Amino acid sequence: MALSLDTIGPDSTTGDRRPTEPIMPPEKHLDMPTQHLRRWSASQERRPIVERSKAATRLARLFVFGGALLLTGYGTYEMYQVVSVSRTTILQWALVALFTVNFSWIAVAFTSALLGFLALLRQPRTAPPVPSSLDQRTAIVMPVYNEQTARTYAALEAIYEEIEATGLGSHFDYFILSDTTNSDAWIAEERAFLALRERLGPNARFYYRHRPKNYHRKAGNIADFVMRWGGAYEHMLVLDADSLMTGECITQLAAAMEADPDAGIIQTLPLIINRNTLFARVQQFAARVTGPVIATGLSVWMGRDGNYWGHNAIIRTRAFAEQAGLPDLRGKPPLGGHILSHDFVEAALMRRAGWDVYMLPDLGGSYEESPPSLIDLSARDRRWCQGNLQHMRVITAKGLKLPTRQHFATGIMSYLASPFWLFQLIVGIALVLQTTYIRPEYFARDFRLYPIWPRFDPERALALFALTMGILLAPKVFGLLLMLLRRKERRASGGAIRLTVSAVLEIILSALLAPIMMLIQSGSVFQILLGRDTGWQPQRRDDGSIPWKDIVRRHRSHTVLGALAGISAFSISTSLFLWMSPTIVGLLLAIPLSWLSGQLGAGLALKRWGLLRTPEEFRPPAIATRANELQARNAAFGFDDDDGIKALYEDANLRERHMEMLPPVAARKRGEIETDRALAEAKLVDAETIDEALHWLKHKERMVVMHDRALLNILMHLKKDRPAEAQAAE
Repeated sequence: MALSLDTIGPDSTTGDRRPTEPIMPPEKHLDMPTQHLRRWSASQERRPIVERSKAATRLARLFVFGGALLLTGYGTYEMYQVVSVSRTTILQWALVALFTVNFSWIAVAFTSALLGFLALLRQPRTAPPVPSSLDQRTAIVMPVYNEQTARTYAALEAIYEEIEATGLGSHFDYFILSDTTNSDAWIAEERAFLALRERLGPNARFYYRHRPKNYHRKAGNIADFVMRWGGAYEHMLVLDADSLMTGECITQLAAAMEADPDAGIIQTLPLIINRNTLFARVQQFAARVTGPVIATGLSVWMGRDGNYWGHNAIIRTRAFAEQAGLPDLRGKPPLGGHILSHDFVEAALMRRAGWDVYMLPDLGGSYEESPPSLIDLSARDRRWCQGNLQHMRVITAKGLKLPTRQHFATGIMSYLASPFWLFQLIVGIALVLQTTYIRPEYFARDFRLYPIWPRFDPERALALFALTMGILLAPKVFGLLLMLLRRKERRASGGAIRLTVSAVLEIILSALLAPIMMLIQSGSVFQILLGRDTGWQPQRRDDGSIPWKDIVRRHRSHTVLGALAGISAFSISTSLFLWMSPTIVGLLLAIPLSWLSGQLGAGLALKRWGLLRTPEEFRPPAIATRANELQARNAAFGFDDDDGIKALYEDANLRERHMEMLPPVAARKRGEIETDRALAEAKLVDAETIDEALHWLKHKERMVVMHDRALLNILMHLKKDRPAEAQAAE
């Protein structure tokens, strides 16, 4: 049976029923002008309402950067002494330069962590009190992109229950902001949303919006919300799809924002929880032990010139709208186009305008999750790499504060450090090769009295290596010492012995994984500089392993490089081989290490032995336990497993509500034909049954059908099964 758009009215399936509650609240617009990176006047900066002394912040910065400068100067001098036993060659100067760059990077990290350690050792910081009342309204927004609804809706419902328990729930509304591009995931989101609203009732204030085009990705998703509904809310609290925040934490953030008229963004320190694979538990343990030390150091020297990590933070909505409209960078991706790492830039623009951005690292109850394997981390890291390298074009923007430029430089260097390390290894190997196999030139044409022959001071080299490793590992040691000194945290982590063994195990595993990440990040940097765009892939958040063939394909080049480096180093010099052995071993074991990193069994075995245990794992936060319960319940609904179009076909009420949630259709210009829509319509008209349509429609065509009320009406009129006589005739 053939159907056409002319024979089916646009409302033939919806009936007369309309929902009693809106899917979204009435819009209250805010203008969000695009900011200019090259035009800015000091007169545009607002003046603070509350004057605050900056003396302590200045002293902290002098300690961090002055100390790092002194350490770098000493390290550079020692490296020069190592290579200047005889006349210094060009390669040796290159080695000194690369060492200086790499050493300065870890020196700043060391002095910042030392500052955090001293601050926490002197006086543990305390969180602000839980408020008894609030005056202003906050929107809690969760952007989602092809996520599992069982997880995301469980997290939001657990957060809602926590906030309601504080007695301050009337000050918060909840928004699921979907940029999902997978048709099945989109309908799963709508079904989960409608089920949630039905369970919690009309007073729950949950809202859902799906964007037809994910313009500017996450930054555009948030901006769309701010411009359309932001005017109704003084603040917005931004979550990630894996975020959890307790009711106390959220109300404390809201109270802190109300009490500070100069605050633009207040960032929390999210702790990693709920992880069980080996790799994720290593990251979870490292973040719990070292994270507070690093975050406290950052918060002390950053002061109110802080940064924003894109989630688990509260933002003054009107200030964000006025100052955080992101411009597109000139040129094409990867270094041009829209800004991927938007959070740094949004914080920079708000700080430029005079709004304070700072962190509350002592505020508990903020949580997130981590990628389950090395390959999952590297996929996310590739996008972060591109976003941070884009900041090379933002760091010179007019009017930015000096600490803001330091934040950009830190992010850029976090990825350039890998190729610098790689170049340092290559230059070191070349120098040893030159010393071993190239004969010195005793009688040069310029009549030198001494041959040009690179030589090294082995004792100084060993001492410098020990200093470098000490500075590199110091933040981990600081965190371990604090955990050992705090009885409650020490016991919750398995006691002093297990805690120490866990720290050593984390250091060993991190050292073995470091050269693999070095090559992965170096490859990402080279690809980006050569013009390869990364795109934006959804993250895999569940525990689980990756197929062996994919692991081999991903890491075979790393293994080959490790074997070549080992053979070359051993044939040149035994001492060179020993010096490079940590790097060589890590690369040779890349495939089994990557496989092991994603294994649930390995992580759970260490968990049973009490290793890599964190206080939050020993005594899970109530919100995490509740979210896990809700996730198990949501998974039983099966929304994530169903075919989206088939669900619309079989459920008239769902189809009606879906159509109500669709935005108005933009007028089409005559003569302009959208290929995907034309193909989708032709296939639907030609199909006799729903199964035929589902089989024929491709991914983009499915999305077109689900966005188009007229095409959905054609879909509804298809038969469920083919006539028996037609099947017999075939």
